[in-house]
Amino acid sequence: MMTSPISRGRRWTAWILSGLVIVFMLFDSITKLFKAGPVVEGTLSLGYAEHHVAVIGVLGLISILLYAFPRTSVLGALLLTAYWGGAIATHVRLDSPLFSHILFSVYLGILAWGGLWLRDETVRNLIPLRKRDY
Repeated sequence: MMTSPISRGRRWTAWILSGLVIVFMLFDSITKLFKAGPVVEGTLSLGYAEHHVAVIGVLGLISILLYAFPRTSVLGALLLTAYWGGAIATHVRLDSPLFSHILFSVYLGILAWGGLWLRDETVRNLIPLRKRDY
């Protein structure tokens, strides 16, 4: 399959968007794996047990590693979307503030899929932003 080259600006924008998501999720996952005190307290305040913290960290880490590698980035983006859906459901259940808590995962999803859309022609063909003339 032939792919058309993308501009340097588009490539940089794509990797900056994706990089923000990768750095945030790596930090989030690693702090959960090492069970940092504030992270454990925050997870407990969301209604999860302490033994869930490492499991959540592993799920996030697997998802972000898959997203970070171009060959598996679409699978990673799908898994991250599911992961963030769980975060949204948790915050909705707790009646958390809308823009700072509930929608934060939506913001991450927009960055992740936006970065992927900009750098991957297959994703652009799958999710066209304009109507094609057939």
